[in-house]
Amino acid sequence: MSNLSTLASTDAQHQLHSYTNMVQLRKEGSMVIERGEGIYVFDQAGKRYIEGLSGLWSVAVGFSEPRLAEVAYRQMKELPFYHTFSHKTNIPSMELANKLVQLTRGKMAQAFFTNSGSEANDTIIKLVWYYNNALGRKNKKKIIARKLGYHGVTIAAGSLTGMERNHKDFDLPLPRILHTSTPYWYRNGKPGESEVDYATRCAQELEDLILSEGPDTVAAFIGEPIIGAGGVIVPPQTYWQKVQDVCRKYDVLVIADEVITAFGRTGHMFASDLYDIKPDFMTLSKQITSSYLPLSAVLMNQKVADVINRHSGEVGVFGHGYTASGHPVCTAVGLENIRIIEERNLVENARTTGKVLQEGLRALADHPLVGEVRGQGLIAAVEVVADKKTRAPFDPALKVGQRLQQHCQDNGLILRGIGENIAFCPPLITTPEQAGDIVSIFKQSLEALHKEL
Repeated sequence: MSNLSTLASTDAQHQLHSYTNMVQLRKEGSMVIERGEGIYVFDQAGKRYIEGLSGLWSVAVGFSEPRLAEVAYRQMKELPFYHTFSHKTNIPSMELANKLVQLTRGKMAQAFFTNSGSEANDTIIKLVWYYNNALGRKNKKKIIARKLGYHGVTIAAGSLTGMERNHKDFDLPLPRILHTSTPYWYRNGKPGESEVDYATRCAQELEDLILSEGPDTVAAFIGEPIIGAGGVIVPPQTYWQKVQDVCRKYDVLVIADEVITAFGRTGHMFASDLYDIKPDFMTLSKQITSSYLPLSAVLMNQKVADVINRHSGEVGVFGHGYTASGHPVCTAVGLENIRIIEERNLVENARTTGKVLQEGLRALADHPLVGEVRGQGLIAAVEVVADKKTRAPFDPALKVGQRLQQHCQDNGLILRGIGENIAFCPPLITTPEQAGDIVSIFKQSLEALHKEL
């Protein structure tokens, strides 16, 4: 058989294999999304859905934004790739790094680019250890994360993540990674305990853990300003103030994981601004390019940057980096994405349209299935319960969250069921009218579930 015939035969086998996979996906009930436009996506049958989770919490400017495609094409023609090793860089990466630092209004001083939130948090772990080695603190290496927190799925970032499903049978978490309580007042608050009192208890539990481990061994604390994949858990009043006070007391670095919450999601450019978090490190990804291309960034403040830069000079090299760190096409798209967010006032839109979403969902608070509605800006969750008075959850075997998610999908709205929490995170371009559509479809779906039960 000739080479051409072999190629044709292989191509036919590949097409058959792809078709077989497609049929299997349909049998298993999986969706195949064919295209996107604005806040909508369309499946292969042409059915339109509101993408109420922005893909994976990430498509800030919506689907098929021509400016992002055009800037990627221009950059591909001009400089499709270059690395950032050996004192080399490229213009889009320099400009985006400067822009990110500027957006923090002096909180952060330096940026390091990676390719995903997981890689960014892996990098932060290494930098925390590097920082303490530079200061001669060889034992100050433990990092405290939180139960239900999500920080990625690589070995190190997956260890920070506080979810059993991400640990079970993966031999995680790694040593030196610890977990403290999650700020989940609705589910974990004691009878009669106020949000403020619960925040005090959470901070005390963190302090107790630091003391039991030994302050000279605890290096950092990491948390999402609002927990995302753990159920959109909004921190109780005074939580972040009290947690930061504990960290500063014991010289523990504060890491704000803003992979979901940055670039306007909460109605503020960063959720750290909303909660007055003053992080030593900040993790960015997802909305940095609206997920059109993979990109993430580690930001660090001046105190940390000075130590790391000085130590790298003493060692002779900063021995860390990735082939695609500061990829010029990705950083060019990131820069254009941020320009769009600013030019179209999408941070303000998240605040105003978010108010429509939040008020619309809170109007469902008296529904027999609704336990709590929580959120900020264009991120929210509705937690369904079997008993409103006792807050008792449904029997997991009933898969109530999955069923509600499916009702929404059948009605043209893609959301995410996280246990019995239904998460909302529509694109920042969502209009008040579209937010009303989201609430209306969800209400219709909630009623359908109620009748079933």
